[in-house]
Amino acid sequence: LDRQPPEESHRQDSADLLVFILLLTLTILTIWLFKHRRFRFLHETGLAMIYGLLVGVVLRYAIHVPSDMNNVTLSCNVNASPATLLVNVSGKFYEYTLKGEISGSEVNDIQDNEMLRKVTFDPEVFFNILLPPIIFHAGYSLKRRHFFRNLGSILAYAFVGTVVSCFIIGLLMYGCVMLMKQIGHLGGDFFFTDCLFFGAIVSATDPVTVLAIFNELQVDADLYALLFGESVLNDAVAVVLSSSIVGYQPEGDNSHTFEAMAMLKSFGIFLGVFSGSFALGVATGVVTLFSLTPFHVTKFTKLRDFPLLETALFFLMSWSTFLLAEACGFTGVVAVLFCGMTQAHYTFNNLSPESQDRTKQLFELLNFLAENFIFSYMGLTLFTFKNHVFNPIFIVGAFLAVFLGRAANIYPLSFLLNLGRKYKISSNFQHMMMFAGLRGAMTFALSIRDTATYARQMMFSTTLLVVFFTVWICGGGTTQMLSCQKIRVGVDTDQENFVSVFGLSTKQESVWFFRIWYNFDHNYLKPILTHSGPPLTATLPACCGPLARCLTSPQAYEVCTLHAHSELIILCSTRLAVNSDEALDRELAFGDHELVIRGTRLVLPMDDSEPPLPLDSRRHRHKNETMS
Repeated sequence: LDRQPPEESHRQDSADLLVFILLLTLTILTIWLFKHRRFRFLHETGLAMIYGLLVGVVLRYAIHVPSDMNNVTLSCNVNASPATLLVNVSGKFYEYTLKGEISGSEVNDIQDNEMLRKVTFDPEVFFNILLPPIIFHAGYSLKRRHFFRNLGSILAYAFVGTVVSCFIIGLLMYGCVMLMKQIGHLGGDFFFTDCLFFGAIVSATDPVTVLAIFNELQVDADLYALLFGESVLNDAVAVVLSSSIVGYQPEGDNSHTFEAMAMLKSFGIFLGVFSGSFALGVATGVVTLFSLTPFHVTKFTKLRDFPLLETALFFLMSWSTFLLAEACGFTGVVAVLFCGMTQAHYTFNNLSPESQDRTKQLFELLNFLAENFIFSYMGLTLFTFKNHVFNPIFIVGAFLAVFLGRAANIYPLSFLLNLGRKYKISSNFQHMMMFAGLRGAMTFALSIRDTATYARQMMFSTTLLVVFFTVWICGGGTTQMLSCQKIRVGVDTDQENFVSVFGLSTKQESVWFFRIWYNFDHNYLKPILTHSGPPLTATLPACCGPLARCLTSPQAYEVCTLHAHSELIILCSTRLAVNSDEALDRELAFGDHELVIRGTRLVLPMDDSEPPLPLDSRRHRHKNETMS
């Protein structure tokens, strides 16, 4: 028996948390040094993993907690391992909870095991605390112009490609498992559904290292959009796909045989969970929009007059989307992703200027800290996790399967997509996308969520190695790969925006269903939900005039008036626009934010990383030209 004083336990918990804080601090300082020296061979995530590895080695082999003289081992024969145990000690009952199984050789190292166990977090911490800000930031910071320009290709890679990759990896790993079974290298049960589950979790790409280098070098915006869009959506697909595979339950005693009805049921679960999560995320975003929209009775009830409260409400409702979806049996990753997209498209326009800046900076900070924490923890768990199963045959097979699965995703789909694309996905883009299929936070979070069985422990250990290899080798070789493939860098996206607005370049392609959605959204939804877009009086029939005037905010008329007198603003009246396609191209060319009024100054940010540019001088020039 081990009785640890509460004060000692508190000090140990504080020391464990301090380790992670120091890890993040050291990572940030080294990142600053790398940026100062323009060192691109190792990204901050790879650096965080290295520091985590070093700390893990120290905790595992260099620090030993002295043995407590009060430890006494008592034997008791039971047939199962109960989750809760009541112990009668001299007439007093004490409740104990199950922490896990340890081997017989570790019985005398209880203190060391307890220390390593405390630096091993509950997997639910990753899903409920660390993942939501990362996924929400991906949707909230989405570059919609290039995303929607390549929407059809992104959806194909994210949905079809992820499913193809999952089954290719699953089939190859099943063959590998059969080989291990034949030569006697398999130490437990490993079924085909386990192989498919492994294929689903390692199909989730996270090219954060590559995208950071792309952004710094200003690589072609369409290549950036294809990689970023695929990684954002295929994370969501991988989560739902893995849960559908877990939910595969054939009738009868053997739950691992193939049955057509069970497979169709799993497919139905996939569609139902994904569509339900999508609807829940969008609905929560709209509810947040109405909670923050200044529909009021008196001027004293506007929430935007209190930016701190406005930001707090935005933050809490966005985070609650993830928890609400999980509580309802859906997938929080999908819900919070589309909630972030909805917030960026609608709610952002109705926030006060202070809240707009605060929300962007807040989620950018949370994303940075959570992502680096996860990668630091990956390095730590390589030595602190107590149930690793490293099998050389399975590891080699996994690396080969991941490579072939990624190739089966990129090359055949690119060939099919190029048959219908006006602007082809070039071969060097395809090679770069193949090389940039890194695995990261989502793959790790899915693998660590369940490590109870032999198969899941082997998958978790192998997944760690796959993540390490792709982040260090593929991420570190990004600059060399760009040079090898002769992909252009130094592309000024702002200049592209300026050129496309004035029609000096060819019109970019957008999928037809997006153009239909854009017309409906621009003419009806945005005027109702935000202060941007044309007034409903200009888009609805004349017979709906009273309703249109009731639903259109006064700010929308002000924006429309200013649009009509500015040479750089999209014309909000449908009578002034040449056609809907041209309006779509012009609006998307301006970037990711709508035009909003700031008192007497019009803010039109062309880039998220720069402060808004004042247009006062341009107004004076327009006024002088009018007077002349």
